[in-house]
Amino acid sequence: MPRILYICGSLNQTSQMHQIAQHLPEAEHFFTPFYGDALLRWLSRNGFLEFTILGNKLRNRALRYLRSHDLQIDEYGMNNDYDLVLTCSDLIVPSNARRCPIVLVQEGMTDPEGFAYHLVRHLRLPRYLASTATTGLSDTYEKFCVASEGYRDLFIRKGVTPEKLEVTGIPNFDNCAQFHDNDFPHRDFVLVATSDARETFKFENRRRLIRRSREVAAGRQLIFKLHPNENHARAIQEIREEVPDALVFTDGNIEHMIANCEVLITRFSTVVYIGLALGKEVYSEFDMEELRRQTPIQNGGTSARNIADVCRSVLADTPTSRRTDRWINAPLYQGGVRPLRYVARLFSTMRS
Repeated sequence: MPRILYICGSLNQTSQMHQIAQHLPEAEHFFTPFYGDALLRWLSRNGFLEFTILGNKLRNRALRYLRSHDLQIDEYGMNNDYDLVLTCSDLIVPSNARRCPIVLVQEGMTDPEGFAYHLVRHLRLPRYLASTATTGLSDTYEKFCVASEGYRDLFIRKGVTPEKLEVTGIPNFDNCAQFHDNDFPHRDFVLVATSDARETFKFENRRRLIRRSREVAAGRQLIFKLHPNENHARAIQEIREEVPDALVFTDGNIEHMIANCEVLITRFSTVVYIGLALGKEVYSEFDMEELRRQTPIQNGGTSARNIADVCRSVLADTPTSRRTDRWINAPLYQGGVRPLRYVARLFSTMRS
């Protein structure tokens, strides 16, 4: 029975990994929150990466999801050898994951190709400095499962090997019609889905967004759904000062909100694709024609099964697993693994 490690992250990424696993009953599944190697792990533990999926907040949220669904957890992929690794992000690829065949799954929208993107490409800086704009550029994977033909074209333009790309659709965004069945009490409103741009050190003129949303609403009910990672107290105060009668939600099912709205306003958010798939009037800072080309294919919720088939193909094409001794795979800084013992074991292996 093959063993598969699923590297999770945000709730969206984590639930996508779970759905794929459900279509691979012939394998043994283990899950871990997103992780990096020694330095990144130390920074995460000490609270320096809270604005990323390496942070403790999202890490704990992923762990709660995994435990609530009674899934097997192998933090950092330390306890087993694996025949395959699935991940929703290749901005960071841990060293032990690189020893296995990898299937990369697109999470959602990628960031625009700004200054940081071109700097990373030309100076060969770490990919994560340009955020999701550099998704797919690690070339550490066997296959990259993407949302649509439009995204396939985008990744090819960025330099991804065409033969590695599989248009499978992506879970959570491939059956938007189902969101019409909901109990969200409001209808025919203007919905604003905010971002965590400021928390991830990007510029955002939030006051301008609020005022523009008020103009678009033109007297209709205005509802703000705040991003989970942003400073809610600050965001609520800004909204109250500009639009005191607006409704503000810090949690709740945004898919259901989109299904019930007339107009969706976002800056840079994957939820824009739900609005487009459902035929809503949509405002975004991306080019709208480009967004329509990239909208995830609507295949009735079969993307997870399609990705599972890609995983089977990769397993079949890898007759000899790229597994090595799992102790040597262990990163240098890990609870329970002492650095001196690690070095001693490494030298012992080299001598033999």
